[in-house]
Amino acid sequence: MADVIPFDQRDGALWFDGKLVPWRDAKIHVLTHGLHYGSCVFEGERLYNGRIYKLEEHTARLFESARILGMKIPFTESQINKACYEAAESQGIVDGYVRPVVWRGSEQMAVAAQISKIHVAIAVWQWPSYFDPAEKLKGIRMDISSWKRPAPDTAPTQAKAAGLYMICTLSKHEAEAKGYADAMMFDYRGYVAEATGANIFFVRDEKLVTPIADCFLNGITRKSVIELAKARQIPVEEKHIEAKELPGFQECFIVGTAAEVTPVSEVGPYKYKPGKITETLMNDYADDVRRPVSQVKLAKAS
Repeated sequence: MADVIPFDQRDGALWFDGKLVPWRDAKIHVLTHGLHYGSCVFEGERLYNGRIYKLEEHTARLFESARILGMKIPFTESQINKACYEAAESQGIVDGYVRPVVWRGSEQMAVAAQISKIHVAIAVWQWPSYFDPAEKLKGIRMDISSWKRPAPDTAPTQAKAAGLYMICTLSKHEAEAKGYADAMMFDYRGYVAEATGANIFFVRDEKLVTPIADCFLNGITRKSVIELAKARQIPVEEKHIEAKELPGFQECFIVGTAAEVTPVSEVGPYKYKPGKITETLMNDYADDVRRPVSQVKLAKAS
């Protein structure tokens, strides 16, 4: 980790409140409401061959997350879409990671922050595979977290809100300390929920089985993979998965913007073997995200 460059010490520029600014000058005050009270939402997007995959869907979710937290973004969705590309072009990046973030500023330091200004920034950087490539091909090992996803009436579970990720950080750190790559989380009822930053799928008898996204994000990659599976005539079942069902699955994989489609070989004591369906969807997703812009426009027009 010694060669990792801290994110506040990088070169180039990023988009900050309507204009490009030098990367190292994009700073906020220590008494920012988003830091102290979690009033912050964000998106994670990937840029492939100069195209941001599912950009419009990501931006729409960003605005919905902000709405749920009572924040009005002072730009339109089209302005944010354009700004994402401006940020990428300013860094000269055609394959990388895009991070739009919205937060309340430092005008008011209390639980209530009605007069706080809403800020928006978009940064783009190089980011290869989320997991070690050699480990990814054989299937990553996942622990089972002691933390659970909260109930929808206790947290804004349908918002991609920064504060909801603290238990994900705790879970992932705990897993990594034990030698695992990630952790699977149950929800407040004891049903299988998701990984720390990705949705989860299982394969049983040539059918995909995935948790109902009723207390965690229905991920954009999750929806893409379901579409790809249906195009292959692979049956998909969304259901509440109980812990006792875990030994009965043959394959497992996780999906997300960062994780893409990543095979899983272990979830706690349960063993899985990355197989045909996992490999097919991993390859189909890789093809989908790298489709030329012309093909994407044609598909949307039809």
